[in-house]
Amino acid sequence: MERKLVEAAVKGDVQQLQNLIKDDPLLLSAAALGGGDAPLHIACIGSHLEFVKELLLHLGAESAAELNQEGLSPLHIASARGDVEIVKELLKLGGHLCLAKGRESRIPLHSAVAKGRTRVIAELLSACEGSIAHATARGETCFHLAVKFNQYEAFKVLCDHAVSFGMEEVLNSKDGRGNTVLHIAASKKQYEVFDLLLEKNPYMKNKLEVKSLNNKRRTPFDVLISEGGDCDIEEILTRAAPPTQTIPAGEEQSPEQQQRRRRPRSASQKLQDYFKYDKTKESPGKARNTLLIIAVLIVTATYQAVLSPPGGVWEADGGGGGGGKRHSAGQSVMGTNKYVSYGLFLVFNSMGFFMSVHLIHFLTSGLPLQFEIRVALFALTATYDTCMVAIAPPGILSTFFIALSVMMPIIIALLTYLIRDFTTFVS
Repeated sequence: MERKLVEAAVKGDVQQLQNLIKDDPLLLSAAALGGGDAPLHIACIGSHLEFVKELLLHLGAESAAELNQEGLSPLHIASARGDVEIVKELLKLGGHLCLAKGRESRIPLHSAVAKGRTRVIAELLSACEGSIAHATARGETCFHLAVKFNQYEAFKVLCDHAVSFGMEEVLNSKDGRGNTVLHIAASKKQYEVFDLLLEKNPYMKNKLEVKSLNNKRRTPFDVLISEGGDCDIEEILTRAAPPTQTIPAGEEQSPEQQQRRRRPRSASQKLQDYFKYDKTKESPGKARNTLLIIAVLIVTATYQAVLSPPGGVWEADGGGGGGGKRHSAGQSVMGTNKYVSYGLFLVFNSMGFFMSVHLIHFLTSGLPLQFEIRVALFALTATYDTCMVAIAPPGILSTFFIALSVMMPIIIALLTYLIRDFTTFVS
């Protein structure tokens, strides 16, 4: 008999339910004593309004407040699904159902907010206006959850209710980590939340604790900076309350973060921040592709420069008479006439070339066809070295560049690893 009741609840078959109750008037009471989901829970999951109405004719308010094995009451389920009509039917049994605490002490309003069910939120608040102040076991209010789950429309409905009933102070409530709504919004860079609370609603702005400290003694501004910052949000927070240094001694800010705190910011700085790499938005794959393009461009430019040095190369042998320096065809004109300038040119050009080759080697690590990539990079380096030595005038300069072509790739690779590891150790 109980199996048939479950089947009727799954299908929402009201006629079958009526027949089962007629055959066994105590069927619903017996089902309530068993394990698993009760018929009312199942009907709410299936959004069977008429079936729910029929069940409520035979069940009391206490049955509507019972939790299933997942810690959810029928009202929790209907609220999360956004079934407004079922929510209204359940609330006819009493507004106290709005305060039924389920898993992690969540009430139905929390379930509706997490899913962004704005119409359900309005019904629940209408039945129990004080539910807006209830917090979960983690100390999260419905405002925390709205921001956490990116439910901006739900957040606006909650704010309208808070203003209407003079409950703006709920927005200053802290969760288990000491974070207010502004801390959460800052960590997720939710511009809409700051715009609504601190720009479009001056009355609410005066009620908010913009400099509230969390358990790490960070204000919302500090949290925003630690996440890479956002120029528009920074300006809103600065207008609301000028930022102050609140980071503990053990968590010193980087020069870049300190620079962000300086006001006013110029148009150039804002433009730079706009195009700056943001690790919270950009994937490592995109960053690698961008770096590879830059490295290839530098390799191309520096390789072309060593093939065609400034001033070109001598077209024929000559010199040695009338004070002119002896030279051979194919040697650099600049290297023959201006040793120092040519030396500096090749040193810095080689530095850019070898660093870019190393960058390509580093960024392609782990990709398929590793052997082929390494052979190609070695061949490119060898041809660059050969060309660099071939066009250099004979003598000390040529010997120097032979040594440079051999040692510079090794030195660059070692230096980059040492500097990177040292920087990581210090930080």
